[in-house]
Amino acid sequence: MFPKLLALFILVPLAELALFIVLGSRIGLVPTLAIVLFTGVLGAWLTKSQGTRALRRFREALAQGRLPHAEIVEGLMIVVAGALLLTPGFLSDAVGFAALIPSVRAGMRKFLTAYLLTRLAPAGALRNGSPAEEPPNPKVAKDKIIDVEVVDK
Repeated sequence: MFPKLLALFILVPLAELALFIVLGSRIGLVPTLAIVLFTGVLGAWLTKSQGTRALRRFREALAQGRLPHAEIVEGLMIVVAGALLLTPGFLSDAVGFAALIPSVRAGMRKFLTAYLLTRLAPAGALRNGSPAEEPPNPKVAKDKIIDVEVVDK
């Protein structure tokens, strides 16, 4: 995992820098900086509007008594998209804008949820056809019986 992250943190900034240089040489410094500023402002506005909608859907799910897991994942994706849009760079902007499109975000959410379900086992999940073993609790001895009497006042 560490080599992949290291490569990501080295290659992405290099690609962003290369795009800045290529675009800056083609259209000039001022237009390039104007594009970066514009995408930052537009990204902040879109993130706020999408975030407000996600918060409303989260509250509606709670009001209906549903577990708002999809709304939580989408809200986190919107936060990440906003961070990518506020970061100067054209690749990060492309990923950030894509994550703010509801249909693209829904596909990303399904992929992310499926990936996380393969990586994480829910509590009480079946493993190899049998219930998952409970972790031992050192505070409770299984062979010790405690007799208790409840007294109402």
